[in-house]
Amino acid sequence: MKERSDVTLRDVQAVYGGGEGALWELVMGEQIHIGGFASSMALAEKAGIGGGMRGVDLCCCNGAGMRFLVRYRGVDAMCGVDATPKAVVDCRARCEAQGLSARIRTVEADVCVTGLPDAEFDFVWGEDAWCYVADKSALIAEAARLVRPGGLVAFTDWVEGPGLSDAEADRFLRFMKFPSLLTIGEYDDLLRRNGCDVRCAEDTRQFARHIDLYLDMLALQLTGDALRCVGFDQNLLGALGAEMTFAQGLAHAGKIAQGRFVARRRA
Repeated sequence: MKERSDVTLRDVQAVYGGGEGALWELVMGEQIHIGGFASSMALAEKAGIGGGMRGVDLCCCNGAGMRFLVRYRGVDAMCGVDATPKAVVDCRARCEAQGLSARIRTVEADVCVTGLPDAEFDFVWGEDAWCYVADKSALIAEAARLVRPGGLVAFTDWVEGPGLSDAEADRFLRFMKFPSLLTIGEYDDLLRRNGCDVRCAEDTRQFARHIDLYLDMLALQLTGDALRCVGFDQNLLGALGAEMTFAQGLAHAGKIAQGRFVARRRA
């Protein structure tokens, strides 16, 4: 595990409450995770998530993952939890605008201490967002508490790959506002220690090609839109671009990756 103790929830809230979060959505779309729709579908299919199920999305951001599950997988109802006030407001507004608010509710809370009832859900969901949570042990414990016996924990996340140096990790975590980055094996171990049988813990091998895409979009098509997101500050956009290029190099070297996980809580 790589970590930075000086990155806090307040830093994450600043990203997704401001221009940097808007920039991520510009290049990645409303589904702000590697692979978008295809990644969501692959995760849902591997987990067997579908009609008649109720789920909770931890770190739900604008709610795109929940809307995907309700619309395309026939999930009966979703509850989203996020600690960024703007994300919660945006999620509720977008669900209302799309006629889905009757099936999707959102709670503003710490995802490690949600206050939701034990064993309330058929599955827990997350997409490339748990990297923003400092206490991942508490997060996995909360996920296991929320899901019913026999229920599923299904998520993707950015993970540490082989060979990532402390200096590289320090720069990457500072840029991304990640307090820590786990390996696939460390997530696997946390799930098992919290009463789950792991069915899938793998590298999607999608990270590098997608960061190539995002950088191309910024350089070739979306420069003006990106500048608007950051207050038309060319120096700031240049600095962010340099950090994304650094992350691109790490991705192509396999030092950072997108992990995919599916586990079942033991009865």
